[in-house]
Amino acid sequence: MGQAVQTVDLLIKDIDWLISVDRERRIIRNAAIAVHDGRIVAIGKSAEVSGTFSCTRTIDGAHTVATPGFVDCHLHSSFQLSRGLADEANAQAFLFERMYPYEAAMDGEGVRLAATLAAAELLRHGVTCFIDPGNYHPEASVEGAMATGIRMIVSRSSFDLTKSVLGILPERMIENTEVALERAQGVLAAFAGTGNPRLRASASFRGLNNASDELILGLYKLARQHGTLLQTHACFSYSTHDSSIARGGLAEIERLEKLGVIDEHMLLVHSGWLEPDEVAIISRRKPSLVCAPSSSLHNGYGNFVFGKLPELLALGVNVAIGSDHASSGIVDMPQEMRLACCCYKELRLNPRVMPPETALEMATVNGAKAALWEERIGSIEVGKDADIVLFDTERPEWQPLINPIANLVYSATGDSVRDVFVAGEQVVTRGRLTRIDESRLYEAIPQALSRFGKELALDKLVKLRWPVS
Repeated sequence: MGQAVQTVDLLIKDIDWLISVDRERRIIRNAAIAVHDGRIVAIGKSAEVSGTFSCTRTIDGAHTVATPGFVDCHLHSSFQLSRGLADEANAQAFLFERMYPYEAAMDGEGVRLAATLAAAELLRHGVTCFIDPGNYHPEASVEGAMATGIRMIVSRSSFDLTKSVLGILPERMIENTEVALERAQGVLAAFAGTGNPRLRASASFRGLNNASDELILGLYKLARQHGTLLQTHACFSYSTHDSSIARGGLAEIERLEKLGVIDEHMLLVHSGWLEPDEVAIISRRKPSLVCAPSSSLHNGYGNFVFGKLPELLALGVNVAIGSDHASSGIVDMPQEMRLACCCYKELRLNPRVMPPETALEMATVNGAKAALWEERIGSIEVGKDADIVLFDTERPEWQPLINPIANLVYSATGDSVRDVFVAGEQVVTRGRLTRIDESRLYEAIPQALSRFGKELALDKLVKLRWPVS
């Protein structure tokens, strides 16, 4: 008698190239993936896997490259309606004249719509999980993002110092330490243990120059209690670096070290302006770092000119990638990977620095580790959740297809994503989301802009350089 054939929920077969990013970094030609109850039960040659399993549903993977779902480790989903509002602005103007007033003007409905739009763009570009650094309506962010089927780590953004060298926060965003900690605890209690496999929570303070020692230590304690990340922006420009030294005599990472909060459960976003002692601290404490390429390039932060991420990677530090926000342009992980590689090659005058394989690791396994989710996502291997992206290779940018990782990082964009699966559910089919009506989403955006645009005075805030008739 022949061996019994196991029935599975989903079989993706005849994949031209499967880039697993598993422990052996296997690349499989003519591959198949079997999925049951949202998890991967087999990968291998299509003929072998197809002969082993019968399936409820089959997807034809011909003319595709399969990768793990990408993990965007830093995306302000509430900023998704800010595209075009913060161009050609230095760090001070960007934050205190544009983005903080925008954020103060946003209500819960605006945040919900922005989060839905952000999740839609992420999914359509192959991102199946993102980390949100927080806003003042986190429950609305959860509602908007979860409607699309994406994974999310939600936070409530915390400040308790109203004034820094760069400026003063809008009145609506000002909280004292007690209130900030109470509200952070509320978000962690509500979302850190919901049982929803696509939703987790973290503790977050927006930046060191607007956070007291008491707030940072309190959030660290909350993160430990709930077993979550503690995340913050750090060292993203000379101005924040200099402000930290002027305020307390310590650079930002040095201050975190003195407080005793920097460890492998911490997520530091940007980390471009590091002093020599701070490089040593990071290499010893091993927090995860997030490279945000388009953000630095758009705003001229200098994170590539002064950054040391290739060296920190060589020292064993986990480095992931984040797209930051729509106001810096792209929310497209393949493009972010290309920028991360090519900017360091240019500035180091060394084409061997940051090969495309490193960028793909940053967007997958490194991102999963940074999110403290590596046991479930980040690679295509048996036992992990079926977060899978199929890229359509019948496009000019994918041809000729000799090295699929090089094509992905150096020539492709997220627009070539064909299908996306989260925990085995197909949430993008032929480039369109399956859970939401995208046309209705886009129709709602002008109404939202008109609602908060009056308070923000968009007509005065943004002036086109060329005449409009």
